[in-house]
Amino acid sequence: MTSFEIQRLRFAREQVNAWAPQDRRNTNWPVVYVLDGATPFARKDEPARSVYVGESINAAARMRQHLDSPEKTLLTELRVIVDPSFNKSVCLDLESYLIRMLAGDGGFRVMNRNDGITDADYFDRERYRETFRQVFDELKDQGVFTRTIPEIENSDLFKLSPFKALTDDQAAAVEDIVEGLFDDLESGESSTIVIQGDPGTGKTIVAIFLLKLLKDIEVSTDLEDLDSDSFFSEFFTEGYRELLADLHIGLVIPQQSLRESVKRVFRKTPGLRADMVLTPYEVGESDRHFDVLIVDEAHRLNQRANQSSGMQNKKFKEITERLFGADDVSKTQLDWIRAKSRHQILLLDSAQSVRPADLPIEVLSALVDSSRIDGRHFRLATQMRVEGGADYVSYVRRLLGAESAFEPVARADFPGYDFRLFDSLQGMRSEIERRDALDGLSRMVAGYAWEWKTKTDKTAFDIELDGVSLRWNSSETDWIAKPGSLREVGSIHTVQGYDLNYAGVIIGPDLRFDQESQRLFVDRDSYRDKKGKENNPVLGKIYDDDDLLRFVVNIYAVLMTRGIRGTYVYVCDDALRDHLRGFIPTAPR
Repeated sequence: MTSFEIQRLRFAREQVNAWAPQDRRNTNWPVVYVLDGATPFARKDEPARSVYVGESINAAARMRQHLDSPEKTLLTELRVIVDPSFNKSVCLDLESYLIRMLAGDGGFRVMNRNDGITDADYFDRERYRETFRQVFDELKDQGVFTRTIPEIENSDLFKLSPFKALTDDQAAAVEDIVEGLFDDLESGESSTIVIQGDPGTGKTIVAIFLLKLLKDIEVSTDLEDLDSDSFFSEFFTEGYRELLADLHIGLVIPQQSLRESVKRVFRKTPGLRADMVLTPYEVGESDRHFDVLIVDEAHRLNQRANQSSGMQNKKFKEITERLFGADDVSKTQLDWIRAKSRHQILLLDSAQSVRPADLPIEVLSALVDSSRIDGRHFRLATQMRVEGGADYVSYVRRLLGAESAFEPVARADFPGYDFRLFDSLQGMRSEIERRDALDGLSRMVAGYAWEWKTKTDKTAFDIELDGVSLRWNSSETDWIAKPGSLREVGSIHTVQGYDLNYAGVIIGPDLRFDQESQRLFVDRDSYRDKKGKENNPVLGKIYDDDDLLRFVVNIYAVLMTRGIRGTYVYVCDDALRDHLRGFIPTAPR
């Protein structure tokens, strides 16, 4: 039986004063409340209404505090969620849940400070989670939410929101990083911090969370709603804010698709702006020096190589000359980041390098080693994406030889995770379509083993295989959310950094298996990404088949770790398909 009620009243002093004595729970009971109203000075690209979510054991007193707050003067409606079974832990959890869902819904500008939402457990939590869903439904009926829970949870606004509940290792890393950064700001020392993590450990979440936390500390003047028990509350005290005053902070994201998705989130988040999200080229060309640069997917920063356009080749040379006085071809985009900032926070996973132009493995290894020596290295271990867990990610990498060179692999099963090998591409496509109808966010992805004909001929098909005709992604930005993406196939460049509920992975003829040597090998002629296999004459580097194999298996390891609930695999090479039968459950014919 539902025992909660949602009390609604106008957010005004006379209304609050009249409401307060009507029920003792208004002044002495743990509750959660939602305040909303017009967004002051709303820009064209941000929501016209703002919302604030809080919890208190004395709601009436807290409302009077809010009524004295200049930043909440345009809020006009109050909803108080009361339940006779609520306690402090439940209210903190419900507050966190509603903040996350409102940020993901995108209908409101969420005014809450990011002082540390953590995923704390408590007695009978699962039972309360059902109450939370009922609260959500009633608030949706009242117009607070515009989308359903699955629609919100499948959106980039939700997945890339700065209002995330951090895992223990994420929260510990953020706390140590911010504490160290404040020490360096106070002493004037420069610093380089490295955060490593496998796919799904939340590197992008940490990057976004860090930037939002630093901006919230910088502008925090109204602390009446600060919970002293929150994870990062100590940083909102006197002294820290002054250290961040007028600091120039940016978030660098090398991949175009992910960068545009994060910009969209920043447009809806107070304290953040889309122009804080930068390309490496924008950093190099900027007239300003940055105090802090956070670099997500730092392994995708480029070394000097033939870039994807003549203009970028020209820019690479000009930026290097401008920063270092001469065109030093040994300089990389990482060197630009260092030259343009005093403090760098780099999030990386060297096993996700997918092109020769990416930073060399030796540069990444040296970066990790030096950060360990300096005590500025952090490791994220908790698997947040794949329900198969960290063991599944490791298994896939070992299966493809991406974790250690072709070591023998023992078969493993992952109960509750839908991992299947398909003999029929049409069968896998049908299952992805079925899953998308049931759960949403299910897509086909593939290695770059087919020419992109539809880039110039929209009537053509790119992948014609096993009686099925398919096209590559028609959009290079935010492809997963675009209408029609279910009927297309995403490449590594449109899905790296993103989550799917179910991923249907086509392993193309570029990756094959030699039955005699029991080794994987690459079919160079079948690998169609020209930038993914070309040599580097500027640096005198020639990439042989072993080098290319490393990039190709990294690509497939990334593709096979996109699926939250399941991964389906179709393999073109007969020998490789037969080999994988011993390691992946086969779907019924």
